[in-house]
Amino acid sequence: MTDSSAAHFDKWKEQQSAAEQMIPLVGQLYRDNGVTIRVFGRRIQNHSTIDILKAHRYSNQMVGEHLDVRKSLELLQVMINMDLAPARVDIGKLCYKFMNEGGDATQFLAEELSSINTGKGTILQEPQDVVLYGFGRIGRLLARMMIERVGAGNKMRLRAIVVRGGKEGDLAKRASLLRRDSVHGAFNGSINVDEKENAIIANGVYIKVIYANSPAEVDYTKYGIKNALVVDNTGLWRDEEGLGQHLKCPGAAKALLTAPGKGNIKNIVYGVNHEDINDDDTILSAASCTTNAITPVLKAINDEFGIENGHVETIHSYTNDQNLIDNYHKGDRRGRGAALNMVLTSTGAASAVAKCLPEMAGKLTGNAVRVPTPNVSMAILNLNLKRDTNKEEMNNYLRDVSLYSSMQDQIDYTASTELVSTDMVGSVHAGVVDSQATIVDGNRLVLYVWYDNESGYSAQVIRMMQEIAGLKMTTVPSA
Repeated sequence: MTDSSAAHFDKWKEQQSAAEQMIPLVGQLYRDNGVTIRVFGRRIQNHSTIDILKAHRYSNQMVGEHLDVRKSLELLQVMINMDLAPARVDIGKLCYKFMNEGGDATQFLAEELSSINTGKGTILQEPQDVVLYGFGRIGRLLARMMIERVGAGNKMRLRAIVVRGGKEGDLAKRASLLRRDSVHGAFNGSINVDEKENAIIANGVYIKVIYANSPAEVDYTKYGIKNALVVDNTGLWRDEEGLGQHLKCPGAAKALLTAPGKGNIKNIVYGVNHEDINDDDTILSAASCTTNAITPVLKAINDEFGIENGHVETIHSYTNDQNLIDNYHKGDRRGRGAALNMVLTSTGAASAVAKCLPEMAGKLTGNAVRVPTPNVSMAILNLNLKRDTNKEEMNNYLRDVSLYSSMQDQIDYTASTELVSTDMVGSVHAGVVDSQATIVDGNRLVLYVWYDNESGYSAQVIRMMQEIAGLKMTTVPSA
């Protein structure tokens, strides 16, 4: 081995060793303090050594510099001895600042974390019971995310799932679908089935499986569930009358729809209009995956450049409402084989934006093309702005929004020239701006926004659930 290659390998081993030492510290901070550690917005709880190293390398796209994992470890070693309150701490941003400023880590963190160095505590006095009504693609991802977030700072408890009456072996099949996923991979942990009690135990979380053909058949109090937030993933009911069935169930207090709501139901895109949620709201909608992907970006652009009008074209992965092979379907074109065709169809996402961002009312048209991929979609925003700009200004602005704004959880940014759809699987941001594809000509903008229409949307639903439950976590640094 040459001197040069030996030096690179030695550096790699040092970084790897630091990342390995970070793992138990990240876990301890979450279990004991409710502190979630991130690296430029990416959670590293329960992640591998390689995942942590990759998260640190991502900083090169964002700030043009690789983070020194050893510096992150140094900061975590100080944090573990601090009396921190529940919060989200971006160790990546702190590390970047610490690398540039230098000095003593203890003194640095005493100043940077002063707002949460206030003692261990709990955000909610009583845990919030949660029921998942339906256990399909979104339901299972929500279950995974809730189980992953069990810790001192998260008081949302997944108590039950409700599915239609099952035949023999149904429980084992439900558990298997939670354990294995063709798109998102294996469940990170252990899953057991209690056939006698009709329950799934995942990483110690006891989840009752309730069989019912309608909400009218369910009494949650029989299972010790009270004041529950019922998250309806079925899409069977989208108006107040239909979703109101959940509120008639003993033990249920509020209902959240994971689809666009109709009538007077508030459609919420977290990060844009979540402040519209009131304590007395009993039925709410988390809008659609596409609405969540494009609304934060549209708001950011409109705030800075103004939007006259535009068109949104969605390149969307096929979903369960399409046929696998050609067969009858009540919808136009959707009866053709989903895995074989690009299917031109409609989307309500463009008009739905105005429900969450009223200043966009009447400004957008939209259409969609369903394509033969199982997950990850793209929105192409073709916009006429109120002032001229250029590609560099637009990209720099959106990168800064993704890093330092109140929508940093919703908007992500990539500068990769090689990124394709499968690279976006597992993204928990509502949308990811592909800066390399940005086109600007005076006041005309074409922007490409990737989104994992399953996990990105589910993460938005989780944020909304936390808001409804009163779990408002401080983010450090705030900008």
